[in-house]
Amino acid sequence: MNGRVLHFYLAGINNQNFLMRDKETGTWWQQITGKAIYGPLQGATLELVLSDELTFGEWRTESPSGQVLAPVAKYTKEYDPNWEPDIAKLPVVISFPGTELKSRDVVIGLTIDGTARAYPWETFAKQSPVIDRVNGTPLLLVLGPDGKSFRVFISRIDGHDAEFFLQGDAAGDAKQWALLDTSTASQWNFQGCATSGPAQGKCLGRIPALKDYWFDWRNYHPDTTVYKR
Repeated sequence: MNGRVLHFYLAGINNQNFLMRDKETGTWWQQITGKAIYGPLQGATLELVLSDELTFGEWRTESPSGQVLAPVAKYTKEYDPNWEPDIAKLPVVISFPGTELKSRDVVIGLTIDGTARAYPWETFAKQSPVIDRVNGTPLLLVLGPDGKSFRVFISRIDGHDAEFFLQGDAAGDAKQWALLDTSTASQWNFQGCATSGPAQGKCLGRIPALKDYWFDWRNYHPDTTVYKR
């Protein structure tokens, strides 16, 4: 933050969302937004680094030489192997009655230039790839070959908006999985790069996105819209 390296540790849970505190200033930060909510740096926001939520199989396919964070041996027995299923059984501490989604419905949330949108996971998974536009930016949301991983791209080739669809017989076949664009009829992989056709060698820009429960996303993005089709 402002050229200063900060070191964080778990400070608490707020509405089932992680709170962290930095050792250097004692400031409290909210996980989902990266914003400082209390302390000397209140109001500051950490820079978001693009990351993926992938299955290990998909990640290993793309990064065969990648390294895996190993557990600390002496604490292995303390790790909760069933954490997410157990948490999902707990009552939520906040809810938004009257909205179209249930509190624990899973969504893909993203923000572009201050405009937030949530994509219900079930809708996205059935319709993938999803073509949308948020705040003037054309988007491509794609479910990976494994049927679990996802990515969001800017749906634009050489400055021109483009639409994509899944190759006819590729659904459920990871080896044959490919996207085709309607502008150049090129084939594209799950990394967002063209592997054949006139666009070969080009790659789409990426958009950070978060897989989250609806109640959590809605709480921190009160003006969010919900994708419908």
